[in-house]
Amino acid sequence: MLYLKLIPFLLFLATPAVALANPFEQQLANGLRVIVKEDHRAPTVAHMVWYRAGSMDETNGTTGVAHLLEHMMFKGTPTTGAGEFSRLVAAAGGRDNAFTSKDYTAYFQQVPKQKLAQMMQLEADRMRHLTLDAKEFAQEIKVVMEERRLRTEDQPQALLGEQMGAMAFQAHPYRVPVIGWMNDLESMTVQDARNWYERWYVPNNAFVVIVGDVDHRAVFKLAEKYYGPLKPRALPARKPQDEPGQSGMRRLTVKAPADLPVVLMAYKVPVLRDVEKDVDPYALEMLASVLDGHEAARFSKSLIREQRLAVSAGVGYDATARGPGLFYLQGSPSEGRTRAELEAGFRAEITRIVKDGVDADELARARAQLVASQIYKLDSMFAQAMEIGQLETAGISYRQDKRIIEKLQSVSAEQVRAVAQNYLRDEQLTVAELDPQPLPQTPRVPSATPRH
Repeated sequence: MLYLKLIPFLLFLATPAVALANPFEQQLANGLRVIVKEDHRAPTVAHMVWYRAGSMDETNGTTGVAHLLEHMMFKGTPTTGAGEFSRLVAAAGGRDNAFTSKDYTAYFQQVPKQKLAQMMQLEADRMRHLTLDAKEFAQEIKVVMEERRLRTEDQPQALLGEQMGAMAFQAHPYRVPVIGWMNDLESMTVQDARNWYERWYVPNNAFVVIVGDVDHRAVFKLAEKYYGPLKPRALPARKPQDEPGQSGMRRLTVKAPADLPVVLMAYKVPVLRDVEKDVDPYALEMLASVLDGHEAARFSKSLIREQRLAVSAGVGYDATARGPGLFYLQGSPSEGRTRAELEAGFRAEITRIVKDGVDADELARARAQLVASQIYKLDSMFAQAMEIGQLETAGISYRQDKRIIEKLQSVSAEQVRAVAQNYLRDEQLTVAELDPQPLPQTPRVPSATPRH
């Protein structure tokens, strides 16, 4: 779902003058953008560093290196020893972590506002002075491989999603899992991690987002002090990696130990590229809400409660992404019902929308629930920083967030019907089914504990 907010959400800000300008932005001479959003409700601050490099920027043979480098970022610099980063954040009374996606890698700390300078110093240090020690790498790659076993290979639904992505996309790098293929992890070297770090971890490929009880002018001075001295470097050319058009339905079955069968259907759909001109991504967001946005939505009402066809049924769609989009339908059939029956049930609900559309009351409920869910997400400083960062990494200005919600609110019933008709078609569909196998009598004991 899009991270959005309404104009009234700004009312908590200190003064009307601040509200008009907030968030504030400054670009340093080295290309690093610093975005500050003042929120004076509590004496804390969220500090995030976003790098425009994710798994979609990897090449065959080194898949998983973006996520591996994320782990190595906690292994120290010449001035901060291995593991010291998180210890210093905890000592400051805060928390920290990081995450890698197909589109980006981000690092964050949430701390008392008095500790912001220390966080900026620590992040600036590891942005250009990371120690990539061979012994630390040898230990961490084992952790990452175990993370893959625990979170993908031992999780049937995650395995199903991974196989779905590999079939739905044939050319675009979204076909590769963020954590990478096991064979690539087994053959990865510390030099692979070093090459990735040198290629992408530069100030002109990053931006900093700070949300909290701060004065933006003071934050800009701190940014100049700590991030300003870092040298920029030319970035590799990013070549287009367009996915060829799909000309027929694709289908696969994954056999894995599991309690329940699963049906996962993914349709190729557009994502948001031009906030003003685009129509379909907003309508797809609304379609997702009509089908699965609240307890009275169609899947819950029809498939689960009335027909008792499914024990779970949901929709997934993310309109903000650097790459191509998928519109997911996912569920598990009720006892005594089959995967084929659930797939037919999903199709019937889509057909009903294409044929009969959605009525005004139904659209109003879906709109209200969708907008409310976005506002609730922004009840924390961290969520506000996430909103800014995710929009920016998708190539959308965070300053267009209010316009996005306006466009979303203007979606018509006919537009919802039209996207269902135009995009939820078999020639753009990939279907993945989980065929549950008997569960092992003795669960595997993990050999390492993943950090993230």
